[in-house]
Amino acid sequence: MKFSSKLSDGVHILAYVDIYRNGDLSSAAIAGSIESNPSLVRRMMSRLKRAGLLTSQPGVVAPKLGRPADEITLLDVYRAIEDNQNLLHIDEKTNPKCIVGGNIQDTLTGIYQQIQNDAEESMSKVTLQYIIDDILVKNQNKN
Repeated sequence: MKFSSKLSDGVHILAYVDIYRNGDLSSAAIAGSIESNPSLVRRMMSRLKRAGLLTSQPGVVAPKLGRPADEITLLDVYRAIEDNQNLLHIDEKTNPKCIVGGNIQDTLTGIYQQIQNDAEESMSKVTLQYIIDDILVKNQNKN
């Protein structure tokens, strides 16, 4: 099973932009924090910008949050970053002649949709500000 870290990286970028608002906000600096490459960071920042979560000016390396951190939720970032927004996926290639293979998709569809709804509701309650505050508290506790 392949796992996506896009949501984590998207939140990382937004938190970095807010916490280091007066520092180096180049894609190279952010990529160094994520341990990724600058081109990936630029692509993700572009998606965040299209969703209104980031703003930037051409020729200026000074991205900013598109709205206050307490108005950006995990769900906002998830919807901006993830290509396939379904958390769980049904195997559509099963044997229709088998009792299980012929019925599993219909059985799981409603269950998976409820899980999706529950997850999205939970993500809508977690703000970027909460995440930033937690990062700063954890950093302070380390020092």
